[in-house]
Amino acid sequence: MTMMKAVRIHRFGGSEVMEIEEVPVPQPQESEVLVRVHAASVNPVDYKIRRGGYVGADKLPLTLGRDASGVVESIGARVERVERGDAIYAMLGPDRGAFAGYAVVKTGEGAPKPARLGHVEAAAVPLAGLTAWQGLFDHGGLKPGQRVLIHGGAGGVGHFAVQFAKAKGATVLTTVSGEDIGFVRDLGADQAIDYKTQRFEEIARDIDLVFDLVAGETQERSWSVLKPGGILVSTLGQPSSQKAAQHKVRAIGYRAQPNAAELAEIGRLIDDGKVRIVIAATFPLARVREAEELLERGRVRGKIVVTLVA
Repeated sequence: MTMMKAVRIHRFGGSEVMEIEEVPVPQPQESEVLVRVHAASVNPVDYKIRRGGYVGADKLPLTLGRDASGVVESIGARVERVERGDAIYAMLGPDRGAFAGYAVVKTGEGAPKPARLGHVEAAAVPLAGLTAWQGLFDHGGLKPGQRVLIHGGAGGVGHFAVQFAKAKGATVLTTVSGEDIGFVRDLGADQAIDYKTQRFEEIARDIDLVFDLVAGETQERSWSVLKPGGILVSTLGQPSSQKAAQHKVRAIGYRAQPNAAELAEIGRLIDDGKVRIVIAATFPLARVREAEELLERGRVRGKIVVTLVA
């Protein structure tokens, strides 16, 4: 039996519960491919699961990591248009982990790795990119010429959201800390608001879509900036339908889902030079605890990636 290294948890808790173990290499089913993982990125969902959110104790032990970029090692009998040796990137379903030497990718999860990206940059894209894409377009219905306010535009999801919205032809406003003003302007933001020194509700007006990556008081203050018929979309739970009704707007909370077609579309934008990926830090698998702790402390610009193949 061929073995691989994988980062697993047997109980919930802090980063100390993450263990690097030797486990069997998984075998792909008929509609799956086995990918040798070159890089995987760290997302908030990783530490939320590790702390006991989203997944029951009956699913332990569990391999963490939802994003993978790597090379196809073997292919299930019913897989089409993918060959051994192809470079792909994917957002994995919650039943499998990418912090491992190999990962099974199901049909509908993976797409060709953008040609202009290496595996480190590509691994940073899937979950954060799909979260931004689905929030702006699938749930938010953002159209060219509309005005969008993105809370937290410098983070993993936010830095994609700013670029996607701009590529779509929207006017982009975003709240960030003062040191990130220049960063998000470089990404294409039309207006960057320092949330520490400015009140965004005094600056943002007639907003079609608020994309909320912060929640709490920031979300509460956001209702007033929306135009009637606008929408507040949040990655952090379902916003109040009562408050939405009071302001004559709509509200939705959601969690991103794997989507190969959207990942391919994002890849085309990247290869066309309309979206760039910002890497905050990289860590080898042996230092995965440090990678998670860095993200958990917050205020990361861009994405953190774990490398598995040098």
